[in-house]
Amino acid sequence: QVQLVESGGGLVQVGGSLRLSCAASGDIVSNNVMGWYRQAPDKQRELVASIRSSGSTYYADSVRGRFTISKDSGEKMVYLQMNSLRSEDTAKYYCNVRPGLPGHVWYSNGHTYSEVWGQGTLVTVSS
Repeated sequence: QVQLVESGGGLVQVGGSLRLSCAASGDIVSNNVMGWYRQAPDKQRELVASIRSSGSTYYADSVRGRFTISKDSGEKMVYLQMNSLRSEDTAKYYCNVRPGLPGHVWYSNGHTYSEVWGQGTLVTVSS
């Protein structure tokens, strides 16, 4: 079974830093996009940053220049380095993996996957 497990969240002061980690287990499609999303209370989940198998990255305007997404060579770990944190960065952060091509799925151990989500890790930035 494909699973994602996030870690690294916590309480940090404004201006501080945190590094989130996402550990993937199981078979993941080779052509993929791994991303970090966040959801603040009473707000919709939003994409924060993503990284493709090719290594190309995307950042939301609100975090560009402050956050950095990276992954290990085995593509089993994805990280989000968050610097210069602001109170508005407070949210639950989720890891996601999906095929790199829209509408595609992958198969593993009798299961069909269109995307997988982690359970999330809470980041609280205090002023």
